[in-house]
Amino acid sequence: MRVNVVNRMIVAVGISAAALVGMSLTVGAQSSSPPDQQQQDKKDKKPQKANAAQGKSQYPPPGQQKRLTQQEQDARIQQQEQRTVQYRQHLDEQQRVAQQQYAQLQKQNRRAQVTFQQQYVAALQQQQARIQSQARYDYGGDPYFYTPSTYRYARAGRYYETNQYGADLLRQAVNDGYDQGVRAGQADRQDHWASNYQSSYAYQDANYGYGGFYVDRADYNAYFREGFRRGYQDGYNSRYVSGNYANGKGTMLGAILATIISFQSINQ
Repeated sequence: MRVNVVNRMIVAVGISAAALVGMSLTVGAQSSSPPDQQQQDKKDKKPQKANAAQGKSQYPPPGQQKRLTQQEQDARIQQQEQRTVQYRQHLDEQQRVAQQQYAQLQKQNRRAQVTFQQQYVAALQQQQARIQSQARYDYGGDPYFYTPSTYRYARAGRYYETNQYGADLLRQAVNDGYDQGVRAGQADRQDHWASNYQSSYAYQDANYGYGGFYVDRADYNAYFREGFRRGYQDGYNSRYVSGNYANGKGTMLGAILATIISFQSINQ
């Protein structure tokens, strides 16, 4: 009888040990994944980190970039829409003026000036085509329309305000004016024509490089003409005082440009 009891105890202990081993194997299988699965998990996590880093570089931290209020943005967009309509009408009128002056240049046998005006008008036509193709402009995607004014500049005794995008465009107006002025001056010299920058259609038009955005046309025209006058003198005299001319492109000296238009920072 004692032997039977002992045998039963041995069997019970054996069953318990086997059960414990089975539980241990089951837990181990649940807590550890195959090496291939671990590598796949790591691969799945890497793109998430990369996307987070990209998002950080694309978007500035909240509060770091100042924005106009929605009401101010709407007012700026409304002003731009009116400006665009007026500019389209102006370009249509200027096409007729260009044709009249082109006929006059041909009568005067000013071949070099005819070629220059043809190139100038062709550029204006490309600008006009781009404006007409913009049926619905994405104002929300253009930072000009939500960026506050950060600069002040003076023209004709009055002060105006703009942001970085408007300031860059006005600097471009001076440089474009200088470049076109050099070409017009060179053409008159080649035609043995008397120096007269004001008679040039390009000077009178002064819309080269202007797409109707960011600043008023009057401002762009004024600074374009300032650059044109200096460029014409340099090109006609073949002596570059106000800028450089290389590889068929004229660029005004920075020091001269700063005397034409100077921007003062507005304290925000």
